[in-house]
Amino acid sequence: MLDFIYYPVSAILWFWHKVFGHVLDPSSGFAWALSVVFLVFTLRAILFKPFVHQVRSMKKMQEFAPLIRELQEKHGDDRQKLAQEMQKMQTEQGFNPLSGCLPMLVQVPVFIGLFQVLNGFKPGAPGNFVFNAADVNSFVEADLFGAKLSNTLSQAPEVLATFGTDRLAMMTVGVPLMIAAAIATHFTARHSLQRQSPEAAANPQAAVTNKLMLWIFPMFAIVGGPFLPLAILIYWLANNFWTLGQQRVVYRRIDREEAASADAPAVVDSVGTTSAVVDTTAEKASPDQPGETPGVIEDRARDADKPGESR
Repeated sequence: MLDFIYYPVSAILWFWHKVFGHVLDPSSGFAWALSVVFLVFTLRAILFKPFVHQVRSMKKMQEFAPLIRELQEKHGDDRQKLAQEMQKMQTEQGFNPLSGCLPMLVQVPVFIGLFQVLNGFKPGAPGNFVFNAADVNSFVEADLFGAKLSNTLSQAPEVLATFGTDRLAMMTVGVPLMIAAAIATHFTARHSLQRQSPEAAANPQAAVTNKLMLWIFPMFAIVGGPFLPLAILIYWLANNFWTLGQQRVVYRRIDREEAASADAPAVVDSVGTTSAVVDTTAEKASPDQPGETPGVIEDRARDADKPGESR
């Protein structure tokens, strides 16, 4: 049903495994782990422009939050009118709140696709989407310090034994990954929330959401980690590291653009002021009449009465 997602995800994973397989042992757990990491990087690079648009949309929403509240207070009893006014404002101001959710929504099917592809790596499987039997066997045999990438910490000991691992080895690798993923999720959320305006942060609903993002969402890596394959935990960790780095790059870029746009009017005003001062000075410096002392008006009537006389 979702093969249009599974095949591209598996194809990207296959490509990076071929790349790292030439450098490392193709059956090495490090080759497969790096393949998962670069699968994340590839997908996030594709979504870079939508992420920038998401940041801009969120910033515009913060800027127009007071206007949105005014509309809500004015048309709170008329939902249809409120929706029309909100749509009108979004069209005039050039932003769409739903577009800000695009990168997150796109990652959901990718996450599901990777989960399904990893579940297809089973001992003796004839293939797994674009992977052939040899690739499947390579993944099954790959391990990180004795832990298998396609297994979970919560699986029964006999299932783990089928893959040639045990719970201790899985916990040795899985628990640090879970903790690192939770910490990375926390700092990614913290860095994002630092961009909130004081008005938005003071909103009670926003305060609750902020606490969820800072503390509850990271705990999902701890609570749900034992039920996720190790490769998913690697995906989670790499995704948060990419997000944190991408946020720093995009936020600095937007800050520079805003600083440049804020300085532009000031430069024009200062030039205009300078020009005005120069003109005023020139006007004051110019004589009232050529060859006359500024500010002194001479009586020309004498010259008119006595044209032959010299002064």
